Order: sequence, then structure tokens, then C-alpha cells
Amino acid sequence: QLQLVESGGGLVQPGGSLRLSCVASGFTLDYYAIGWFRQAPGKEREGVSCISSSDGSTYYGDSVKGRFTISRDNAKNTVYLQMNSLKPEDTAVYYCAAEGIVTPQQMCLSLRGHDYWGQGTQVTVSS
Repeated sequence: QLQLVESGGGLVQPGGSLRLSCVASGFTLDYYAIGWFRQAPGKEREGVSCISSSDGSTYYGDSVKGRFTISRDNAKNTVYLQMNSLKPEDTAVYYCAAEGIVTPQQMCLSLRGHDYWGQGTQVTVSS
């Protein structure tokens, strides 16, 4: 079965950190761009950060620049999202997605055309 599985979400206080993981099973992530998306209650899903399959180039949404870092470990078939200086407005369900030939910016700015989606992990930032 081909799937992506996210983990690492939870409850954290403002200013805290979390690291999300996205693991692929049934296929290798080597040839896919990977993106992290989030959806808060009552809001549309949005692209947070995406990373290319080839040269490691990345894209970050304006609201997370300087606070979040995306990385990939192809040997572990895993992509990470390190989230620092978390704010209450970062509260959302975070999803990862995989897509073949696409730039990170193109991937993050569109919700269509992604080959695989995970089921999501909840991140809650609250005191």
C-alpha cells in the first residue's frame, strides 16, 4: 500500500518547538518533491513549506519564514518539518504530500496535482 504517514504533532506552548516527520511506505521519496500543508478550523488548506526532489531547494510561506525548516533524509524515506518559535496561529492539522516533477514553489502554491497525501497530524499551540 502506497502511503504517507505524518507524526510528531501535539500540544506545545507558544514559543516552543516541534518536529514533524513524514514517512513514505510502499514507494521511495527520492524522486518526489515533498510539501507540508496545514489547515486550521474554518480556513482553507495552505502550503507551509516544500522541498524539491533533486537539488534540495526549498520554499516557505511568508508566515513561517525564519521559524520553520524543511529537510529530507532519503535514506530513511522521511521528510521533516522543524517548527520553532511556535505561535497560536500555527495551530492546525499538518499534512504532507508528494508530487513528481514540480518546483517547491509550484507545489506549495497549489493544492491540486499532488500524487499522495498523508492523513495529517494535529499541532496545537496554546498556553
